[in-house]
Amino acid sequence: MGTSGKGNDAGSERFRDRERQDRDYKKQLPGEDDEPLPPPVEPIQSDAKPKRNDKCPCGSGKKYKQCCGK
Repeated sequence: MGTSGKGNDAGSERFRDRERQDRDYKKQLPGEDDEPLPPPVEPIQSDAKPKRNDKCPCGSGKKYKQCCGK
């Protein structure tokens, strides 16, 4: 009655935008024909935490207390 039948209302526009976003997202995912993704890499962990006056392990050359220890 109040609709014109053209589908230009805000609800249908949001619906089309959402469908477009879903299609774009699915294009980014690996398919059956693509090579499998490599296994995740575990981060390197050191056993000893540096003391306050040791050099910072980030490589800045500063003392740990002045760099990453703050």
